[in-house]
Amino acid sequence: MFKWIANLLRKKPVTVEEMQERVFLEGPHSRLRELWFLIRVMWGFLYGFRKLHFVGPLVTVFGSARTEEGSPHYQNARKVGGELAKMGFGVMTGGGPGIMEAANRGAHEVGGTSIGCNIILPFEQEPNPYLDVMLNFNYFFVRKVMLLKYSYAFVIMPGGAGTMDELFEVITLIQTKKIFNFPVILIGKEYFAPLMELLEHMVDEKTISPRDIDLFFVTDSIEEAMEYIKVNIVDKYGITLKKVPQAFRILLEK
Repeated sequence: MFKWIANLLRKKPVTVEEMQERVFLEGPHSRLRELWFLIRVMWGFLYGFRKLHFVGPLVTVFGSARTEEGSPHYQNARKVGGELAKMGFGVMTGGGPGIMEAANRGAHEVGGTSIGCNIILPFEQEPNPYLDVMLNFNYFFVRKVMLLKYSYAFVIMPGGAGTMDELFEVITLIQTKKIFNFPVILIGKEYFAPLMELLEHMVDEKTISPRDIDLFFVTDSIEEAMEYIKVNIVDKYGITLKKVPQAFRILLEK
């Protein structure tokens, strides 16, 4: 009994927002509570739309929050961020440490725009110091829409469950034609080799189409990755970088 109480006291307190989200996922509740949750979600979308409407064309970089600065993966992500910024793209990440920090840092160091869509968590996720624009979200699904909606390409660096979730979300949306066939690049052949084996097994089992594996490009070369983005955005699909909209003070956008 005393051991159980001691373990409970050592745990970090649960915030009101965390408790509301957990309660929401437990099933139906009162109409008033469900309405309040809906209002919070709508406000999250409105907040994100207004913030990101004026930042210009973006490429989103996904990867682990746990990658340390001395890691080769960190250095690769830092170079990716810099190269994307030199191409004229803003670099968007989940805003946290690790790979996300490295990509934002690379963009920041060459004078590019560095964006972070941070998720408010009781552990691990703190905004990195290289962000020009930072957004904070309470809900993963709202944040995920923002990471996808404004991007022309997606770079996947080594990561864990969250990175895999984001990768398969992008592939599924392209596969089902909910979004354009934007470039999706996985950087790290050795790291992603087991995933490729699994996908080949899925093809053999006929649970996915052989064409689905062509929806992304795997490489170790950052130069190849940048060329792939350029060719597939401009040449293959005729997509050009849009002019950044002007913010109006009368609409409270400044």
